[in-house]
Amino acid sequence: MKPTELVLLPGLDGTDVFFRPLLAVLPEWVVPRVVQFPTVGANDYPALLKLVRHALAHRSGYYVLGWSFAGPLALMLAEAEPNSVRGVILASTFVCPPRRIFARLRWAAVTPTVWMIRAGKRLPVWLFRRSTDRLRRDKTETWQRVGSGMIAARIRTLLNVDARESLRACSHPVLCLAGRDDGVVPYHNVEEIARLRPSAAVHLIEGGHFAIYTNPKVAAEVIMEFMREQER
Repeated sequence: MKPTELVLLPGLDGTDVFFRPLLAVLPEWVVPRVVQFPTVGANDYPALLKLVRHALAHRSGYYVLGWSFAGPLALMLAEAEPNSVRGVILASTFVCPPRRIFARLRWAAVTPTVWMIRAGKRLPVWLFRRSTDRLRRDKTETWQRVGSGMIAARIRTLLNVDARESLRACSHPVLCLAGRDDGVVPYHNVEEIARLRPSAAVHLIEGGHFAIYTNPKVAAEVIMEFMREQER
């Protein structure tokens, strides 16, 4: 296979941290590029689309993977740059708020609430995982790098998103990749993507919302097969 670029857009944390296991198992012909999001300033989808387009201004012929929060952003990029994108990979993501009840709780997506939720998640990680545990190290790194205020801002953004038309109008091949046991973005989101885009390839792999992090080899195989199929 000739070298082919894969642009990766991260989840709510906006960093490369949870992509690292996947990056480590990609073959040499896949050239990865993670576009990380700023930790200050505007982080809504229009602002991030502008940032991503600027980061990729002199690149073309790439596949784009949007994980979780970044799924709609990947579709927006494909719509804005139809001559540069070759395929879209939607990983553990959605085109509308992933749970309907969340959309009615926008008022709760504020810094104090997010801080308390993150604090609650830290306790089991720190209490039941060794200091050398990869997930503990990686989660700790993202908690240190990205503040609760920024996470809250991104949550408010995703609770207002509607990328259904971007998916319908997408002129590129689409792969929907999801964990079988995703409790964050439930399976009805996969069904909606498949309904809106019947030609989309749908693959479920073992794992939850972080399936591409916890099951990177299988995720990489699915991604590589999708890219190979388009390159044939």
